[in-house]
Amino acid sequence: MQDLEGKVAVVTGAASGIGKATAAAFAAAGMKVVLADIEEHALEATAEELTAAGRTVLAVVVDVADGDSMDALADQTYAEFGGAHVLHLNAGVAGGGPMWTLTEKDWSWVLGVNLWGVIHGVRAFVGRMIDGGEPGHVVNTASMAGLTSSPFLGSYNVSKHAVVTLSETLHRDLSMANAPIGVSVLCPGWVNTGIGDSGRNRPDELQNDGDGHMAELGAGMMKSILENGLLPADVADQVVDAVRSERFYILTHPEWKGMIQQRMEDILEERNPSGMLFPT
Repeated sequence: MQDLEGKVAVVTGAASGIGKATAAAFAAAGMKVVLADIEEHALEATAEELTAAGRTVLAVVVDVADGDSMDALADQTYAEFGGAHVLHLNAGVAGGGPMWTLTEKDWSWVLGVNLWGVIHGVRAFVGRMIDGGEPGHVVNTASMAGLTSSPFLGSYNVSKHAVVTLSETLHRDLSMANAPIGVSVLCPGWVNTGIGDSGRNRPDELQNDGDGHMAELGAGMMKSILENGLLPADVADQVVDAVRSERFYILTHPEWKGMIQQRMEDILEERNPSGMLFPT
């Protein structure tokens, strides 16, 4: 999809981090951008920033874990701009801990945003994009955690592995349907975003009793790691390039490919998973 000028991009998780950066990059390429996020004030600030730069944007408060909310996003997008050409399903949260300690609420929160947010987006938009008959592209944000299995990230790993196979399957489905819509799966390593503090948006009904200290500790550790990560704008450049070149896998940290290779070799050799530590 080479020509982005005048086309419409929809980005979830657009108020900060990777989503904000890709929204800005799509806008700079001449696209009209629908900004979707659950954080209203941050969303408004992002919209004002892009509008002041002369960009055309529509800001919509959305809970990606809620199917009706995502349906409403699609309705507003088509009512305002008449279509959608690039769909970046990016909203995500971080959660983890030893697998046996994770509660049903932990699983519901992480899978609701990271996996169901993508499922709802595909369901709400892709059929309409096909019916529109124009070239398009879907970008799903997974993670290097979707291609590896580092310890203490159980719920996060599961959600991101699911997004990878969802994306691979969607690519094949669209190809077999001869639909002019490409697919990419974004698998970043450490990026300097606020995902380590994503608990700020965790719904009250999905909070665990008495785990505030541990959650704060985990968020603090994650923040210190992410502060030295890749800049979101660098990731956004790779996303735009992948849309234009129809590249499926977007691996932002090539130095981490050894972890993927190690896992693949473990599978092919039918051996136990190797002792895999967090990458640095």
